[in-house]
Amino acid sequence: MKIGNSPDGTASPPKAERPASRKPEAASTTDIVRQTAQAATSSPSAQVAISNTAKIAAAQGNDDGSFDAAKVARISKAISEGKFTVNANAIADKLVSNAQELLDSRVNKH
Repeated sequence: MKIGNSPDGTASPPKAERPASRKPEAASTTDIVRQTAQAATSSPSAQVAISNTAKIAAAQGNDDGSFDAAKVARISKAISEGKFTVNANAIADKLVSNAQELLDSRVNKH
């Protein structure tokens, strides 16, 4: 299945027709927790419970750095310019590796 195609075989709409609902740079987990807390306090009809762990993480500013906005921008640019190529072997190897890790973790639990 190609990326962007739905399981029923219909293609997703072209990029120009999609709503521009996402920011070019995603917020960190800490920012999301803070925004959620602010929204909960500014809207009396909303009831949101934030765990103590989330509150501590937001206060400490812990962000594991797993999101690389610059890398996403580079890949996005390469896709839009038609220069991005997919290495199917690398993807297959990683899928097999992840599946093996999952199976190993299940075996070790039992």
